[in-house]
Amino acid sequence: MSETRVMTTESSIPGKTKTHVPAHQNYFWLRSFIAGGVAGCCAKSTIAPLDRVKILLQAHNPHYNHLGVFSTLCAVPKKEGFLGLYKGNGAMMVRIFPYGAIQFTAFDRYRKILISKLGIAGHVHRLMAGSMAGITAVICTYPLDMIRARLAFQVKGEHKYTGIIDAFRVIYTQEGGFRGFYRGLTPTIIGMAPYAGISFFTFGTLKSIGLSHAPELLGKPSSDNPNVLVLKPHVNLVCGGTAGAIAQTVSYPLDVARRRMQLGSILTESEKYVTMCKTLRYVYKEHGIRKGLYRGLSLNYIRCIPSQAVAFTTYEIMRQILHLN
Repeated sequence: MSETRVMTTESSIPGKTKTHVPAHQNYFWLRSFIAGGVAGCCAKSTIAPLDRVKILLQAHNPHYNHLGVFSTLCAVPKKEGFLGLYKGNGAMMVRIFPYGAIQFTAFDRYRKILISKLGIAGHVHRLMAGSMAGITAVICTYPLDMIRARLAFQVKGEHKYTGIIDAFRVIYTQEGGFRGFYRGLTPTIIGMAPYAGISFFTFGTLKSIGLSHAPELLGKPSSDNPNVLVLKPHVNLVCGGTAGAIAQTVSYPLDVARRRMQLGSILTESEKYVTMCKTLRYVYKEHGIRKGLYRGLSLNYIRCIPSQAVAFTTYEIMRQILHLN
């Protein structure tokens, strides 16, 4: 093993001795930020076409309202070209890097605070830290999620927005200024708390159990710190996918309400999507549970499993590459 590099820093106080700080400990927060951002981008790029179809189905786009998940996946390229599957993805990448970066960085920070400052241990700290990290990331990046949803809902030939900047301008000038960018924030926050919390909780718990009971079968030494045991990549994928599936099942109706409220001003029955409760009641009354509150859930299972699997796996790999262990 190569010798650890150190950076020597002289103290500015006279008479103090030199201190030695490992170089890889510098800018820890920045490296953690980058690791989370890369993980988020890789995860969302993997399932971008499925995200577009989910938005079209959730909001009952009239062009695809009569179709199912797979038939919509086939119909979009025929009507809008192959790139139609990636409509709104530019806004998604602009949003998802800071979103993933803030979420993973905040999770590590909240988890340490809960353990060291508040004495909350066991598995509860993962649930609480994950919920708080998800809410923090959502609040910071919500306007970009709004723009992405608006662009993804558009169909070729019926464009209201020409791009990201134009969407920002129109929403700001026609929908109440900055308040317009936070339409649907309430169900998003309420939905994100259980989603992010359960996701981080499930992954962390599965990881802890796996490394405790079958370290040789499921784990391996971290490349940047042989004293730290990490899951093997294929095990990471399984744990991440399982975490995503469970979290989505719990929070999906709130995700439907969020999308409806985000798209409210461009839907014909926009007055029905003023508040979260009113939106949920309307969707349930008009479409029921399976075709309303859980419409598109089968697609979400297909998209969330690889998404969360790639996100957690990429983040674990980036932690090793950037010496975060």
